[in-house]
Amino acid sequence: MSYYVYMLKSQGYKPVTYVGYTKNIRERIILHNSGKGAKFTRGRTWKLIYKEIFKSKSKAISREYYIKHNRTFRKKIKNKSK
Repeated sequence: MSYYVYMLKSQGYKPVTYVGYTKNIRERIILHNSGKGAKFTRGRTWKLIYKEIFKSKSKAISREYYIKHNRTFRKKIKNKSK
């Protein structure tokens, strides 16, 4: 079974990013955009800008933690997606 670590970018005047992990990336993005995802993502429209695939949940969680706490990496991905 595969796990995805992904980064979303909000659409609008001042875009923000969100990092998460999931088994089904397509379904998860639909949930975020419908207001049923994580509390932070509600009320915004999101676009997928980055994803990685992992074979184990523990590796995906570890990578998610790294990306969430590495502002330089997040900013680099965010700026590439313009």
